[in-house]
Amino acid sequence: MEIATIHVYGMTCDHCEESVKNALLKVDGVSAVTVSYQNKTAEVQYETSEVSMEELEKAIESQGYEVA
Repeated sequence: MEIATIHVYGMTCDHCEESVKNALLKVDGVSAVTVSYQNKTAEVQYETSEVSMEELEKAIESQGYEVA
C-alpha cells in the first residue's frame, strides 16, 4: 500500500473535491482518498500492484481538472 499526494489544478469548491474523490474511489486498487481544493491536492492510498499513477491521473483528468 502506498500513499501519493497529487497536485490538482482547477478545483474551486466542495463539489470539485467530491468529483475528484469519487472518481478516484472508483479506480480498482484505491482504498482511501482525501481531497482539498484549498491546498490543490488529492492524497490517495492505493495498492501499487493494482493501479498505476497514470491511471490515477487519468481519473482526475476525466473530471476536467489538471494534474501537475
